[in-house]
Amino acid sequence: MSVRVLLVDDEELLRLAFAMILRAEPDMEPVGEAADGAAAVELARRLRPDVVLMDVRMPGTDGIEATRLLRREVPGTRVLVLTTFDLDAYAFEALRAGASGFLLKNSRPQELLGAIRDVARGTRCSPRVTRRLLDRFAHRLPAAGHDGGGGGAQRLGVLTAREREVLLGAARGLTNTELAAALGLAEPTVKKHLGRVMAKLGLRDRVQAVILAYECGLVGPG
Repeated sequence: MSVRVLLVDDEELLRLAFAMILRAEPDMEPVGEAADGAAAVELARRLRPDVVLMDVRMPGTDGIEATRLLRREVPGTRVLVLTTFDLDAYAFEALRAGASGFLLKNSRPQELLGAIRDVARGTRCSPRVTRRLLDRFAHRLPAAGHDGGGGGAQRLGVLTAREREVLLGAARGLTNTELAAALGLAEPTVKKHLGRVMAKLGLRDRVQAVILAYECGLVGPG
């Protein structure tokens, strides 16, 4: 099955270049193009792409707001955002909005294709990369316990002690293998606990879990 990709950028030449790169791959299919976030959301509702390759800086509805809308209205579609600088504020805000990962605009074609494939199969931005972003931009997060979800302690109160330990480890950037070793559990057990954490907290992936842990005060910078 081909990965169906929606290309979103206000520069037509960039969209053309991305489309040419994708069409050269047997497992990629560019299904549409949009020049701004509002058009991207409308196209995604109709086309249901697997991945949206999203520029974050666009006139009108930018990529961050479009990502937020896509997460709510087309939850089956994943977003890979394009940024100009590694670990910048736009990448941070895009992950908070629900993007599955980010990529530099000047990345090589093979890096672009690899990132699209990773996002399409559910491999999202590394929790360690997310933590580096959060350490850098933690001042933009709500104060601990004031995350807009009724308070950190109340939101995390639905978790068992073990689930809270698993969330804490994931928020610190540990892989499932590292979590299993640290907690003395089998790796499949760790995966089950993580699944329950995601379900109870209404989270889409580990990246969102890391962000929530910061917003709730479970972990902090450093």
